[in-house]
Amino acid sequence: MARAENKVTAGPTAQMVANLARKLRVRKGWTQEQLGSEIGFSAAAVSAMETLAQPASDEMLVQLERVLGDGMGIFEDARASVRLEKYPEQFKDFAPVEQQSLVIQMYEILVVNGLFQTEDYARALIGGGFPPLPEQRVEELVQARMERQALFDRQPVASIELILEEAVLRRVIGSREIMREQLQHLLACSRRRNVTLDVLPLACGVNGEYAGDRGGMTLVETPEHDHLAFLEVQGEGLLISDPAKVSAYARRYAKIRAQALGPRETMGLIEELAGEQR
Repeated sequence: MARAENKVTAGPTAQMVANLARKLRVRKGWTQEQLGSEIGFSAAAVSAMETLAQPASDEMLVQLERVLGDGMGIFEDARASVRLEKYPEQFKDFAPVEQQSLVIQMYEILVVNGLFQTEDYARALIGGGFPPLPEQRVEELVQARMERQALFDRQPVASIELILEEAVLRRVIGSREIMREQLQHLLACSRRRNVTLDVLPLACGVNGEYAGDRGGMTLVETPEHDHLAFLEVQGEGLLISDPAKVSAYARRYAKIRAQALGPRETMGLIEELAGEQR
């Protein structure tokens, strides 16, 4: 059964989907179990969607459109809005920008960027954060994070670049097995033709130069060729469009990239670290 807070905090699109799906199901004379059988989900999953305990996943919306949509495209049109409603407040302004961007350049100092996380890594990270979140909210955030990764296969193709601090690769999240799988996933991502992965080594500052001391950032180029910067820290998100400020971040990012290992050295290091997690 849905908790009271789920009903209160569920977004308007999730509420619309739940109400419409329930009404169309009842009109067909189907039980929740029958609808679940038609769309490939359990009766419990259908109940969770209808009671707002767990908003519909992207895949569930696809199947609801097929079974209940009657060619109207209502559930299909709801997919982007439902996905957006699942994100944390500080990420909601940036989420649609990310999904449409032509170029995305990221520098991460603490954890693997969400676009590159495995499901188990994301669940361990989100579930182990502070303040603790209800299990249902953890699953919702994990699901939303996984759905972001559709960007890798989007057309037109996006150019994606990630620079990770070496410490991110050495920080075990969840368990050694989860971390090993995460490192292997990074290797698989790096083999995509539209992805570049670099590591900023721990020894970067030995010679007195370390351009990454001010924290992580994300730079994007939009379809209109605008350049934006996004900063996220301590649960706050800041989307920056001022050209002078974005230019300063871009120059700093370029310096960080110049100090990082190249793609081949990066893959060698990740392979070595993955072996250490066995």
